[in-house]
Amino acid sequence: MELKTVLFDVTDHVATITLDRPDMFNSFNEAMLADFRTLWRHIRVDDEVHVVVLRAAGDKAFCTGVDVKEGFTRHENYWSDDDPGQSLSPRANKVWKPVIAAVHGMVAGGAFYWLNDVDFIVSADDATFFDPHVSYGMTSALEPIGLARRVPLGEAMRWALVGLDERMSARRAFTIGLVSELVAQADLWEHVDVLARKIAAKPPAAVQGTVKAVWETLDMDRNAAYASGWNYPEIGNPVGMAQVSRDGFVKPQWTLR
Repeated sequence: MELKTVLFDVTDHVATITLDRPDMFNSFNEAMLADFRTLWRHIRVDDEVHVVVLRAAGDKAFCTGVDVKEGFTRHENYWSDDDPGQSLSPRANKVWKPVIAAVHGMVAGGAFYWLNDVDFIVSADDATFFDPHVSYGMTSALEPIGLARRVPLGEAMRWALVGLDERMSARRAFTIGLVSELVAQADLWEHVDVLARKIAAKPPAAVQGTVKAVWETLDMDRNAAYASGWNYPEIGNPVGMAQVSRDGFVKPQWTLR
């Protein structure tokens, strides 16, 4: 793969994607959209990849959204245009492998094209979350719509409406459940890699089936989700259990979080 804006590595079944435009606060442009279309196609079908870690280079930002200087190509016919989330989101690209985000520094606006669609987020304690759209006279829609499915509605609306006048701290993001854990920035990458390897060591069919079951039923009502959910273990358990020898299985030493 020829990638222009990201670094990509697979080690011990963990695929690590590093946004690599630190001089532009890892904002996304047309080249990054193309890189992610390529990456998600590859990751989706490569059985060597069990888990994905998404992180960003540099000290100042995970991502500040779209590169306003470069922008991205828009189709002249509005009805033929695609939202950039169609390129950036793992779920829009039908990737059913776990995706963990490791965020630090500024996390703004369009960064939530990724964060709304990952399985969980680990944050450095220096991270700040904000949405600049309305401050610049732009409607904020897709990002808070996705965010409102992860956190209380009032928190998503405050984040979107207050704009550049306020940033959400990493501590507040942890309190409302947006991020699952806070760590020092210096420890972030190593800590998330350890988590990813724990998941990657488990039978991949069972892991992918779990991810697919939850995300495909997320917008259903409870009864419909349960009815549909019954099909996933019926299909996936014979495959996943075949990947484990019960005779040789050793329970891990668990840790308390």
